Amino acid sequence: MQIKYQVSQYQDLSPDNYLYTILKKLDLQAYLNEQDIKLLKELELPETIKIANDRYALFLKSKIVSEVVLSDLEIDWLKNNKYEDIIILAQQKHFDAVKRKYKLVAYPSLLQEQFYAIMVKLEKKERLDPKLVLQLMEDDLLSSGGTIALAYYRLEAEFYEQEFYRTRHKWHIPTASSYWRKANEPNQALKLTNLDLNRVKGSNLKSAILVTRGAAFRDIDNLAEAENCAKKAMEYQPDSHQPYTLIGAICYDRHEYEEGDYWFEQAIERGAETEDIDAERKRVIRSTKDENKRHEAAEYLLKKDPQRYSWAKSYLKKSQNNSK
Repeated sequence: MQIKYQVSQYQDLSPDNYLYTILKKLDLQAYLNEQDIKLLKELELPETIKIANDRYALFLKSKIVSEVVLSDLEIDWLKNNKYEDIIILAQQKHFDAVKRKYKLVAYPSLLQEQFYAIMVKLEKKERLDPKLVLQLMEDDLLSSGGTIALAYYRLEAEFYEQEFYRTRHKWHIPTASSYWRKANEPNQALKLTNLDLNRVKGSNLKSAILVTRGAAFRDIDNLAEAENCAKKAMEYQPDSHQPYTLIGAICYDRHEYEEGDYWFEQAIERGAETEDIDAERKRVIRSTKDENKRHEAAEYLLKKDPQRYSWAKSYLKKSQNNSK
């Protein structure tokens, strides 16, 4: 080992000698700590340090090729010792791995670094900037139902739920519940909103909790409980449009379109945006599993207003194609 690691000038390499311990580490391709490197520098052994670094860098490279994710400590070591080519390889391999995990298929090449940074944050359970996520969705670069979005929603849900338990500020409950629903985990929303409303102060807060709870019941097709929540929410806050929107959507789920339109109009009178109500109609029809019922709903809307609901024609075409 003296010849191999260029330390022939040192005769005393007994098993108790610290330099001998370092050389054994080198043979095992183990990481040399600061104390090890400090001793090699004190002994003026730059060649040995270079051999040690190159061997350890080669070991890290083999881990990367085997698709093992390097730790932050290992990446920092590569940066500090200027192994830029291996860092680039590590980032590319990691990017390929997280792309597969988050099912990122197509994206503009100019945004590669941005998407990589997003996925690295998600891997570390770090929250994303909501404005950035919203902008990517508006630009059709992220799907609201895609793996990245679902991971983002889950992190937000966990954050606001933890904030509720930390601060006991109950307005965090409907916020967290809403994110649980967006993360496709309505049962988590139901668990969080399962509380005694007599211990909740403020009619508007009670109404908000009931609306998000009712929406979670709707997610799992328990329309009776969803309706109960919506009607109780109306009692607490009759001027809020949200309970009326919820009941309108429930009626559409039941294929009671005229009744649903009545409740949607009530929601609009209380401040709901017409565009949001139409988007709710569209969501209901899109998620309807029964092809005949989807066709029926599309026909109803087109008869009601062929221009306003022109998008419904596509659902008629799908039905016609399936019948051929």
